[in-house]
Amino acid sequence: MHGHRHFRGRHGFRGHRRFPSREEWVRKLEEHQRDLEQEIADVADVIRHLKGDEPGETGTV
Repeated sequence: MHGHRHFRGRHGFRGHRRFPSREEWVRKLEEHQRDLEQEIADVADVIRHLKGDEPGETGTV
């Protein structure tokens, strides 16, 4: 009956954390925030394009 495995010696592995450190969380969240800000800018560009508000679109340059 070998239905489960035992990971002996793994629990004390140095440097291994089950959850990210505070610094990792901050780094990941800041990266996610930059991604979201870029996505917002892209959506705003599409909206401006659809409304015809882009420079050069109205005939006056």
